[in-house]
Amino acid sequence: MTPHRNGSTGVSDFLLNCFVRSPRWQHWLSLPLSLLFLLAMGANAILLITIRLEASLHQPMYYMLSLLSLLDMVLCLTVIPKVLAIFWFDLKSISFSACFLQMYIMNSFLAMESCTFMVMAYDRYVAICHPLRYPSIITDQFVAKAAIFILARSILITVPIPILSARLHYCERTVIENCICANMSVSRLSCDDVTINRLYQFAGGWTLLGSDLILIFLSYTFILRAVLRLKAEGAVAKALSTCGSHFILILFFSTILLVFVLTHVAKKKVSPDVPVLLNVLHHVIPAALNPIVYGVRTQEIKQGIQRLLKKGWK
Repeated sequence: MTPHRNGSTGVSDFLLNCFVRSPRWQHWLSLPLSLLFLLAMGANAILLITIRLEASLHQPMYYMLSLLSLLDMVLCLTVIPKVLAIFWFDLKSISFSACFLQMYIMNSFLAMESCTFMVMAYDRYVAICHPLRYPSIITDQFVAKAAIFILARSILITVPIPILSARLHYCERTVIENCICANMSVSRLSCDDVTINRLYQFAGGWTLLGSDLILIFLSYTFILRAVLRLKAEGAVAKALSTCGSHFILILFFSTILLVFVLTHVAKKKVSPDVPVLLNVLHHVIPAALNPIVYGVRTQEIKQGIQRLLKKGWK
């Protein structure tokens, strides 16, 4: 099966070949991945419904958490169903247009998620370092402006990524050695020079994710400095607990991403299937754990879910 069309003349099909060197991984991964996907969709749906129906949760911090849940759900739906279709039914074919649409959604929504974490870090910074000014700074209007900024920045900067890949000529090579249409996995099939693609991917990644991580680091540096100055008994523990959930989510997000980058750097020492696996897991593990962490650690959300469950049983 080698359907092919030139990237500039029309639609063609690619084949997604997930684990070229370790095909058995598909068998033992299919069930855990399915369960993680169901957990991610169910937990985020419960969190969104709880925030929507509970008036006490109609606050800026929870609006940002709702945005994070929506982004997680879109990323999961963009990637995991196709991966499971490959695992369960061997449906490896993906159309030219669907491949580049998936590429764009993955890049733009990953950037949106990173920027959302940065805004949430700023929210925690204001809450700890300027508590008296928090209600006047972190308002519903602030959240609306932040959401517009997150969407506009991510959408505009990531648009060239699929466009640059789609304009390439793909000759007779149509088998992508990945479970998803990652930019460089697709671009390397081309017989054209992909230097511009590589440079833009690198520059765009550092501009978006790099700047967000730097600002998150600065926010937590100021938070830690402010917390260590607190003299009241129990004040340090209380202050840190308000940031705990957000900090754990950032660790989920950045750790898998960091390991993914490091395996790419050390690709000669690591099986090429390892980055493919990490890329897939990065789209489902944080999405599954984010709502659980907030649900367990945030008393208001926990109580809101309990009230909704009691209403449901009546």
